[in-house]
Amino acid sequence: MKDSAPQHLRKLVQGATRAPSSHNSQPWRFRISRDSIDLLADRSRALPINDPADRELHISCGCALLNLRCAAAREHPQTRSELLPDPERPDWLARVSGLTPGKDAREAGGAPSGEALARLFDQIPRRQTHRKPFDEQPPEPGFVERLRHAAEAEGCWLRPLQDRSARATLGDLVAAGDAAQWADPQWRRELAHWMRPRQQGEGLRVPTLLAPLIRFFLRSFDLGGMQGKQDRRLTESAPLLAVLGTERDGPREWLRAGQGLERLLLTASASGLQACYLNQPIQVEGLRRRLQDLAGDGLPQIVLRLGVPSGRIDSAPRRPVEDVIEEAG
Repeated sequence: MKDSAPQHLRKLVQGATRAPSSHNSQPWRFRISRDSIDLLADRSRALPINDPADRELHISCGCALLNLRCAAAREHPQTRSELLPDPERPDWLARVSGLTPGKDAREAGGAPSGEALARLFDQIPRRQTHRKPFDEQPPEPGFVERLRHAAEAEGCWLRPLQDRSARATLGDLVAAGDAAQWADPQWRRELAHWMRPRQQGEGLRVPTLLAPLIRFFLRSFDLGGMQGKQDRRLTESAPLLAVLGTERDGPREWLRAGQGLERLLLTASASGLQACYLNQPIQVEGLRRRLQDLAGDGLPQIVLRLGVPSGRIDSAPRRPVEDVIEEAG
């Protein structure tokens, strides 16, 4: 980023980049102008095997957009956000406007931010993905309703899977997804490509000295059976399982799903809970319909397990903010 870029906008982008993304690929760029920030898709960071329609890329960017809205709402209560401002430019995913200090953005288009988003800001650095088992303690009363309201505030729905039969069915779907993905050598190569040492600021963390060996091992061996057993245990033991979805499919709905997901995750973090993802039944063609039958009406976009982490979670690496910012011409 050039030195002339406003410092207060740079800080907003820094908060946005703390969002989760598939394989920690961070597929976003931010274009800064005088009083607005545009969110752009960085398709050089797409996952063509795992995410051929760029559905998860849009969801990841939607998470970053929600963080940006939270950060902006702290200083600019009347900030507005607009999805897909130009149909002829599909990589221009959103604009957040009204960011000049003291400016009233009520005349701008889109949806306003507010106090509820501002209150979530402090959770942005606290939210982490927890890939290990959770403590057994159940969520406190009313927690699921708070998560449902968070999702609905962004135009999404949330379906908890609470009975044993639903959990077992989801475990079967996750294991089937693992088997299908790991059997595909291209999928394994793509996963291996994103196994990166922490200092690279991106990807799924592996020790620097072991990175070449781990990548070779992942490319060479089908670990679907072993991974399926592990994920089935994590599924059935999770204190809370839930499916987040939208009524329709498409880039706009995927961006909404990302915003609903991040709002839900920040809400969970405020109660001391974190999440991890079990998206295999959505990623593998043929399994999504079975998941839809389990979750009810609408299109499933994300499968979550949530709980209180057992032990400390290290934060995922992020690229320097300068690498994701450009100035408007």
